[in-house]
Amino acid sequence: MIRRLLSQLAALGAIAAALIVLPATVAQAATCAAAWSASAVYTNGGQVSYEGRNYTARWWTQNERPGTSDVWADQGACGTDGGGEEPNPSGFVVTEAQFNQMFPNRNPFYSYSGLTAALSSYPAFANTGSTEVRKREAAAFLANVSHETGGLVHIKEVNEANYPHYCDWNQPFGCPAGQAAYYGRGPIQLSWNYNYKAAGDALGIDLLNNPYLVEQDASVAWRTGLWYWNTQTGPGTITPHNAIVNGHGFGETIRSINGAIECNGGNPAQVQSRINKFTQFTQILGTTTGSNLSC
Repeated sequence: MIRRLLSQLAALGAIAAALIVLPATVAQAATCAAAWSASAVYTNGGQVSYEGRNYTARWWTQNERPGTSDVWADQGACGTDGGGEEPNPSGFVVTEAQFNQMFPNRNPFYSYSGLTAALSSYPAFANTGSTEVRKREAAAFLANVSHETGGLVHIKEVNEANYPHYCDWNQPFGCPAGQAAYYGRGPIQLSWNYNYKAAGDALGIDLLNNPYLVEQDASVAWRTGLWYWNTQTGPGTITPHNAIVNGHGFGETIRSINGAIECNGGNPAQVQSRINKFTQFTQILGTTTGSNLSC
């Protein structure tokens, strides 16, 4: 009887030990909270899930979709248990591996870390709408960037003969860095003294007096590209950001960047080059192109 009891106690001890070890071997994926509802009212601390991510309300809210309003604090991906898509530590919809796949011959200056460091300047970028739309916007931005820089190779404009042309002395602030200092730089080739002034004012950097920062600091370079993408209409009528998230199509991003030269039959080969790159990048990210690809 005593021997049998000792045997049973030993078996129970083994089970208890197994239970103690078990949690360390289980995937530590966050459980998805209750799905967000547009009709529900949420107060400070309320938790929801939306598009595979958990969010916590910072204050009272109703019908403000997670991912599109700062009322919601993003708590990260949920529901992945090792069989789903792994969350990206940077929070960006493009992983570093995907970025490297897009730009296999890029200049080391255009670093992934520089891009992700710049994202905080425009938090709505690639973070608005569904996962499909967020990835589509990232693909659209990077496709245009690829076209502008030869695949993230060129940090500054190649044709130096153009450099003196980008100083508009009619501007009240002039060209304090010099007549030839405001040539194209960065992922969307920021140029002209008034654009350096506007971008610098928006970003809190004195780019009018020191435009060279755009070719010296990767984060600054990326921030100028995101500034243009999110705030400028260029020769178009809407910003590239709004063109994607509001369903106007990739073609309108081309119009806002270089429409006066390329769109409406101006240079169809250049337009097609941008479209081809956009299509390639959407495939890498596993999303769709949407309609209205051309301008």
